[in-house]
Amino acid sequence: MGREALMASTSIPRQPSLTIPAPTPPGRRPLSTLPKAHLHLHFTGAMRPQTLVDMAQEKGTRLPPHLLDLDPLTVPADARGWFRFQRSYDAARALVRSEAAMRRIVAEAAEDDAAEGSRRLEMQVDPTSYAPWVGGITPALEIIIDEAIAAGKRTGVEVALIVAASRIRHPLDARTLARLAVQYAGDGPGQVVGFGLSNDERMGDTSAFAPAFRIARDGGLASVPHGGELLGPESVMNVVSALHPTRLGHGVRTSEDPDLLRRLVDADISFEVCPTSNIHLGVFPDFASVPLMRFIEAGARVALSADDPLLFHSRVVAQYEAARDVFGLSDAQLADLARQSIDASLASEASKRVWKVEIDQWLAAPPAA
Repeated sequence: MGREALMASTSIPRQPSLTIPAPTPPGRRPLSTLPKAHLHLHFTGAMRPQTLVDMAQEKGTRLPPHLLDLDPLTVPADARGWFRFQRSYDAARALVRSEAAMRRIVAEAAEDDAAEGSRRLEMQVDPTSYAPWVGGITPALEIIIDEAIAAGKRTGVEVALIVAASRIRHPLDARTLARLAVQYAGDGPGQVVGFGLSNDERMGDTSAFAPAFRIARDGGLASVPHGGELLGPESVMNVVSALHPTRLGHGVRTSEDPDLLRRLVDADISFEVCPTSNIHLGVFPDFASVPLMRFIEAGARVALSADDPLLFHSRVVAQYEAARDVFGLSDAQLADLARQSIDASLASEASKRVWKVEIDQWLAAPPAA
């Protein structure tokens, strides 16, 4: 390790835990014990901030300043955006170069979701990114599957997987991933439940990925692509018509077209809404501008999610806290959002029934004094 790299990594202060909830206001119930499903969490983005520092120290890698300066409120809205985010994500992903690193990410993600009351975690991963370090895309996926099963047994959180293709890769690569994902299809812990499409939604031709999604659907996987965050309603329509989603990753820009939103609600398409992500990427300037209430009023099924806690320094409970504190939702309304997250999940009906009873118990318990 070079002297400069050593000094750069060891001088970084210990990073904060993201699972410590804000104080519960009097008369309200603690949101970290509210049973919920967490449905939009990317593999590298699930890494704890301290794990990022640990991995950099192990490799003698100097972390770029933009990975450690992540408070969106200190960055003007017009200076946020995809490029800044992608630079950070790529720098973090470059540290994940071993089976041990991959297992650590899955294990800690399950622990963190358990601490926040999650009963189900559906983690999204593109195994292509990690394949060079573990012998190929199949070993990469099997490592994650194996650790998801083990982590679920330790924590009590059902950890399922979504294999995601990337818009910046050739659509034929997506077909390869879809065929791989189908081999591990199921709805239980450690199984692949869906097929996604991520990265910059302004890139690529959405319809070119339709054959890959057809392979996935024919193999029993749900279609869960990203759409409607960086681009507006026209992009959402392209994703819906070409990829036939069960859930839409983000989809918040659908609110700009009330007729389209109503059509998607009528089609029973769920929305993975990640408010902190929207703010960090400059889609909205603050929490109050996120159209959560428009979705609720339209009768949409919403699953509040964290997206990339490593880069946004905000996990799933923080999204519920914002819904409570910024939008004024009651405990009963928050419990309904938690039920919606469970309904939107790809878990078995038996598991969903158990978790909904637990939500009723949470709501029946007396609030904090």
